[in-house]
Amino acid sequence: MAWILVILAGLFEVAMALCLKASKNFSEWLPSAGFLLFAVAGFGLLSHALKSLEVGTAYAVWVGIGAVGTAALGMLVMGDQVSAVKIGALACIILGVIGLNLAGGGH
Repeated sequence: MAWILVILAGLFEVAMALCLKASKNFSEWLPSAGFLLFAVAGFGLLSHALKSLEVGTAYAVWVGIGAVGTAALGMLVMGDQVSAVKIGALACIILGVIGLNLAGGGH
């Protein structure tokens, strides 16, 4: 159950980042409110998951989901530049998170 909370928290992290971009430096009220809502929800879920998971691995998974998800959506739907180097770097993040879990960091 704790890992499901981390995954959901990571997805909220992606939504938070996209709302931050859409808020235009907090000048747009709806995406600004979305940013706040998703930030509180994401941190709350992560905090709850940390009751039973190792902090380093859980945080790495959360950040990895946020980084990879935000970068991927940026490239797919927000017009961010796509390159082989970016895709390779995202693959490295994914492999790093998997490596942490294989090293015994997950429960």
